[in-house]
Amino acid sequence: MNSKPKVSDTIRLFRTSDHPCSYKAQETAATVFVDPELTIDQKLNTRLSELGYRRSGAHLYRPDCENCHACISCRLPVQNYKRNKRFQRIWNRNTDLQVIEHSSLEGEEAFLLYQSYIEKRHSDGDMYPATAEQFDAFIRSSVEGGRYYCFYLEQKLIAVAVSDILASGLSAVYTFFDPAQEKRSLGNYAILWQIEQARALGMDYLYLGYWIK
Repeated sequence: MNSKPKVSDTIRLFRTSDHPCSYKAQETAATVFVDPELTIDQKLNTRLSELGYRRSGAHLYRPDCENCHACISCRLPVQNYKRNKRFQRIWNRNTDLQVIEHSSLEGEEAFLLYQSYIEKRHSDGDMYPATAEQFDAFIRSSVEGGRYYCFYLEQKLIAVAVSDILASGLSAVYTFFDPAQEKRSLGNYAILWQIEQARALGMDYLYLGYWIK
């Protein structure tokens, strides 16, 4: 009986050269990218996510480090998930927010929020300073099934969760939020909300990204 073909048997993959690791100072890293010319539909995005790939803008990738396997792809079963006391407090703290789903992200409000988030939270990283071109490539570039869950406080946008609708669940791609709303723990709340959204849609998982072992 023939086994299922590997992704590398059916699509082209490109591997970067070794470079300094962003997470472990003494390690080198390498990344495999899916052919950027390939159209990523929901079926392929689901299959790649199940194999540990993640999306960044229009690109799907996974770590491919020779001497280290510390990046562990994680997904959370949502149907039986129960919030602990800490997460329940975060949930209760944000019940006054309204969430609106969009298939695209238009206007300047979201970019200004992203710019503020990068400036306050990631000024020491390679995403600083945030530019409109970076925002278009990283946030506005999407794939089939891409969604933007926009969180509003009294009609003011305070958080955006970028998410992909897969066949088996939601994939939490990226979240940015108003750094002045620190007490709300909006990053955690966005994940909790996506857990509930996946559950409401009858899905099995929320794909969370990489846990660094």
